[in-house]
Parts: sequence; C-alpha cells; structure tokens
Amino acid sequence: MENREFGVMDQDRPSQRTEKDSLGEVRVPTDALYGAQTQRAVDNFPISGLRPWRAFIWSMAVIKRAAAEVNRDLGLLDKGLAQAISSAAEEVTSGRWDDISWWILSRLVQGQATT
Repeated sequence: MENREFGVMDQDRPSQRTEKDSLGEVRVPTDALYGAQTQRAVDNFPISGLRPWRAFIWSMAVIKRAAAEVNRDLGLLDKGLAQAISSAAEEVTSGRWDDISWWILSRLVQGQATT
C-alpha cells in the first residue's frame, strides 16, 4: 500500500511504514510526522526527555515560514511546497501540536543537524 506523503506501508508491521533516503530504507512509525532522516536521529541519539521551550519552538516555526515565503517570492521554492511549509508553521505557532511531545525529536544540542 503506497502512502504518497510518507512512503510505503510495511505489510509485516502495520504500525510502521518504510521510508527511503540516501542511506537506504528505515522503518518509521505509521503515525509519525517525519521521515527517514529523523528516524535515524531517533535511533542514533536516544531522546533525553528534555523538551525545548515553547518560545524556541515558536521561533523556529516563524523562521521556517518566513524562509518559505521569501524563497517562494524569489522563485526558488515551488508555490505548493511553500504553502505547505507555511501552513505547517502556522499550526505550530497556533499551538495545535503543543500537546504532542513526541513530535519534537531533535534535542537542542543536535540543532537540527542531519545525522
């Protein structure tokens, strides 16, 4: 079963899907709002239990939205993708995801770096 947004559903483990990146395939929870690279970070760097401050999360969303809009206006980013990023950032700044602590996987020390 193909999920056009998140990769291929894993038939052996319906609670997981298979994502691909330049390093190969990796299993990701079906309900996760992230892909292969973030799953690799979860696997390689156990979550500390620390959670970033709400102001930090809000600030990151504002920066990502602004970057998407500027790059769209400069013709460097597809309008649909820019809209998707802006919408996601709006959901974060509005507090829609505040009660879901698992979606913030990167620790402050990691600084959103790829793994």
